[in-house]
Amino acid sequence: MSTLKGKVALVTGSTGGIGEAFARAFAAQGCNVVLNGLGEAAAIERLRSQIASENGVEAVYEDADLAHADQVEGMMRHALDRFGAVDILVNNAVTRHYAPVERFPVEKWNQALAVNLTAAFHSVRLALPHMKARNWGRIINMGSIHATRLVPDRIDYMTTKAAIVGMSKAIALECAQTGITCNAICPGWVLTPHAERQIAARMQEKSLSRDQAIDELVSIRQPSRRPILPAEVAALGVFLCSDAAANITGAALPIDGAWGVG
Repeated sequence: MSTLKGKVALVTGSTGGIGEAFARAFAAQGCNVVLNGLGEAAAIERLRSQIASENGVEAVYEDADLAHADQVEGMMRHALDRFGAVDILVNNAVTRHYAPVERFPVEKWNQALAVNLTAAFHSVRLALPHMKARNWGRIINMGSIHATRLVPDRIDYMTTKAAIVGMSKAIALECAQTGITCNAICPGWVLTPHAERQIAARMQEKSLSRDQAIDELVSIRQPSRRPILPAEVAALGVFLCSDAAANITGAALPIDGAWGVG
């Protein structure tokens, strides 16, 4: 029987992509799940209902806009009021914009700081007292290969992902003598909706098949020459929540097909 059965997992940005994979993976382990993210209301309700019915767990949806601290606080308050604690917290929500520094819109910079970084700070600070009361908790912050492997015109994404790694280490240090761990997962090129848009653009630009477009996009990044699947990232997260991973904390764990090697 899963040691996670009956625990509560809150996953931000979980209405698609990596976050949805996390929500499904934790529900499969018997966790009750709090979903959060953007999308069409009917599609979100189908996802919520499917996760609950397929796994025999509770699944609820919070529509908090993580760019606003008061909405992050409301999301956490609702989860804590309903379940008593958030045992597993996955800070996955992200926003990004492409532009050189001198032309980077200030509002986009502020939004990235709020969603990618400050929202994680607020969710952690609110979850920790309840984790400490139970002497158990798992915090997973989504970093990126771009925390260390940099590319032009993405200052918001690279800055916040580097900062989330630093935040994870700081939290891990403060919680080192408790039953709480905090780690960052740093994926390479994952087949997310964002990646699917890149694939579609490459197919149209060069008249390529889908497989050819994927091969072109992945070959310039990952020596493995294959994309990472959201379920693979989620499986690493589930492992980090297991008893076997109780002494893994403060780590920035790559899952990048050897992109970060060298």
